[in-house]
Amino acid sequence: MSLSLVSRTALTAALGWGVMSGAAAAQSVAGPQEPATALDDVIVTGAPYGISARATTIATTVIDEEALATAPAASLGDLVAGLPGMRSTDFAPGASRPVIRGLSGPRVQVLTNGIGLIDASSVSPDHQVATDPAEANRIEIVRGPATLAYGGTAIGGVVNVLDNRIPTEMPDGVDGLVSAQTSTVDQGWSTSARATFGLGPIAISIDGVKKEADDYDIPSPAISQRLADAEGIARGPGGTQPNSFSELESWGVGASWIGARGFIGAAYKDLSSTYGTVAEPDVFIQLEQTREDARGELRFDGGPFQKLTGSYGHADYTHTEFEGPGNPGTIFQSDGQEARADLVQRTRNGWNGAVGVQALSRTFEAIGAEAFLPASDIEEAGVYTVQRLDRAGWGLEGGLRYDRRTVTATPLSGGSEIERDFGNWSGSVAAFIKPTTTLFLGLSLAHNERAPSEVELFADGLHIATGVYETGDPTLDNETVTTLEGTVHYSAGRFQGDLHVYASKYDGFIDERDTGAVFVDGGESFPIFQFVQTGAEFRGFEAEGEYALWTRGDRSLSLEGAVDFVDAQTDQGPAARIPPWSATARLAWSSTPFDAALEVRRVGEQDELAAYELGTDGYTMVNLSGVWRPFADKGVTLFAEGHNLTDEEAREHVSFLKDVAPLPGRNLRVGVAYRF
Repeated sequence: MSLSLVSRTALTAALGWGVMSGAAAAQSVAGPQEPATALDDVIVTGAPYGISARATTIATTVIDEEALATAPAASLGDLVAGLPGMRSTDFAPGASRPVIRGLSGPRVQVLTNGIGLIDASSVSPDHQVATDPAEANRIEIVRGPATLAYGGTAIGGVVNVLDNRIPTEMPDGVDGLVSAQTSTVDQGWSTSARATFGLGPIAISIDGVKKEADDYDIPSPAISQRLADAEGIARGPGGTQPNSFSELESWGVGASWIGARGFIGAAYKDLSSTYGTVAEPDVFIQLEQTREDARGELRFDGGPFQKLTGSYGHADYTHTEFEGPGNPGTIFQSDGQEARADLVQRTRNGWNGAVGVQALSRTFEAIGAEAFLPASDIEEAGVYTVQRLDRAGWGLEGGLRYDRRTVTATPLSGGSEIERDFGNWSGSVAAFIKPTTTLFLGLSLAHNERAPSEVELFADGLHIATGVYETGDPTLDNETVTTLEGTVHYSAGRFQGDLHVYASKYDGFIDERDTGAVFVDGGESFPIFQFVQTGAEFRGFEAEGEYALWTRGDRSLSLEGAVDFVDAQTDQGPAARIPPWSATARLAWSSTPFDAALEVRRVGEQDELAAYELGTDGYTMVNLSGVWRPFADKGVTLFAEGHNLTDEEAREHVSFLKDVAPLPGRNLRVGVAYRF
């Protein structure tokens, strides 16, 4: 079956039946036969039929609308950094992508409403994710390879940014949120607003985000002491981080026709951004993306299936790297479309599941004298199923997926066009028991395959924004990984907690390594990085818990904690840019009018290093935050945060720029949000 046929089939499934049915109902993530569960505890990213986060072997984290309303005006990577198992590439405030269990780039799939962003953020760490957290009303994170619904590019995990641009239910009057905040560390400010309202059977949504920030303050010289000692250079004066400014503007509009048995809708979004790369003092990036989406759902009255859902997205993306004002350098362009359709089974005797198809077609091109990638065409198609059996004291989970990926390009070094075809099988099986109503124990085994990306295959040139010469290998084979993971959920009395312990064994792990050689251009030297394939083993865990120290009425004082650790070894030694352990403790007060939290976060030293990699010192962050709801209806929220109160020098080991760009210094952030 050709990709174009798959794409048309999925789009027809998403749209055609919605028109014929003339209907749409409020979307129910759990389905009508699921046990009653709080909405915030139900995730849809790990399984299309929706499942309680505390009743599955899948490792998940959810950032809900209330938390997002008072969250920092940060990029997606920086927002999720510090959650269990999560870090940020921390390339610059404008370009930070999520890192999950030490994995990043093409192994971590960033989605918007279950569809890929079709941007260039996985091509290089200096490329911005083409979505902003302020657009979202919910962010779901799946850690690890239990992501069969999204294919091999999600071998490390998924971050799914969910918005309401295509409404799924009719609002009661006008439903919306307005938020504004400012911060001292970068003289930054941010505003966002969204509203949904009904016109007969049609629900209309509008939203917008605008934010700006100057170069941020740093508590130490930009150059680390380790790099200064290794290179015999001066550390410099410090004060502010050069070329770390960022600006972003995004707006969107969408509408849905909502009836009794389904919905059908479409949306348009425009995003533009300008930000400094930090790596080079005069290099900055301008990004533009326009995007059109369509989504729908049809619910069935009877039969083996509960509903049919479909999604389609098309995006046109341009990213220009300027080497000084008015001097454009490399231009990256990506144009593509993705579609998916899912048939969700009706729950019967504790058994539910889904089958789905997914297709992607994308063209990618880098233009300019310093383009390090050839133009390439990417075609993908996949089919999958996920299933779950849940009985009173035990259950099973599992799934199977097959993907076909074709990458076509002409190498920059010359020669004939190369076409690489990859077929990937992925599968998982899990069993769990519930000895008591308070305890859940699970064990899962997953085998996943990932085709190499166009960068890993065909990179060959100096990438000015990252300051390295990147070299791919067009002979790379599939990357495969087998993961064993144990899960514990416990909730009783004053305590609740979660534990995930995992071990992953890779065959053909694709790693970008510093070769030790240098490329000289215009008298300036740049390290040469090579993509190589090797065996690897990743081991680690994430643990989090909460204990209620005191409660009375609506008031409570809790002690919260989280710890994570990952160790990654390859046949060539430690894997590069693996985060060290971290531990976080929070003392949290909660009440109807006022919440407050004191947080202490310790990140360890990293001395398990790849060749030519410098170590990173540990650090301790102290943060204080508060939220005040002055009115009884809680529509207005005032919030404030003091971050890095001790002005600690901190560097993110997974970042390419860790030795030239520390994390921001002491910051006071204040804001207001109005929910209506």
